[in-house]
Amino acid sequence: MPLHFLLDAPTDARAGDVVLLTGAEAHHAAAVRRIRVGEEVTVGDGRGAWLTGECERVETREVAIRVSAREDVAAPTPRLVLVQALAKGDRDELAVQAATELGADEIVPWQAARSVSRWDGPKAVKGRARWSAIVREAGKQAHRAWIPPVSDLVSTAQLVARAARDRVLVLEPTAGTRLSSIDLVAGAAGDILLVVGPEGGITADELAALGAAGATSVALGATVLRTSTAGPAALAVANLRLGRW
Repeated sequence: MPLHFLLDAPTDARAGDVVLLTGAEAHHAAAVRRIRVGEEVTVGDGRGAWLTGECERVETREVAIRVSAREDVAAPTPRLVLVQALAKGDRDELAVQAATELGADEIVPWQAARSVSRWDGPKAVKGRARWSAIVREAGKQAHRAWIPPVSDLVSTAQLVARAARDRVLVLEPTAGTRLSSIDLVAGAAGDILLVVGPEGGITADELAALGAAGATSVALGATVLRTSTAGPAALAVANLRLGRW
């Protein structure tokens, strides 16, 4: 499989055009992956463009690739959205990384009531940038044509408001319904949100508010998963139920 790289902006390049990798991506291609002139690679823009081409010039600060073919990959529908509660340490980052590799179409950071980590003020900007960097690298590693955006931090009230227009499935170990038993295809007009709580779980008040807005509580199985593994596990189930895998 050819090595894959990402452009920093959407591209309209076609067969015969030359695209340039610059900055950190060029350094990664030339110094880390050690690509060579004449080597075939693939290049994406994270918005559905998928280019195949041959390296014409390889320098530390700029790599030129002559495009031989272009494919425009349609965005998946319905979109699978991971709502990940902030967690201590790097557990939420591990969840975001794995979720990107497993096909999440959007990542939403959630300031849950029991979140030990707090994104207050400037921390929200820094935290979102950190998650976005993780998503970009994970999406590139997984050869994804679409790189999921990381949304602004949401409160429980904002999450409840989204439940009015999208299908919200809250991962709750005590729920009587298994995620694997739900038909995700029928009536999937909006996004499908998979909501994962923090280490201490989702509070009764949060579950009640989400339930009142139309959310459904679902369990993955008999065991209780960490916040770092619950989301990726749910995405694996959802991919199977939607026929993507």
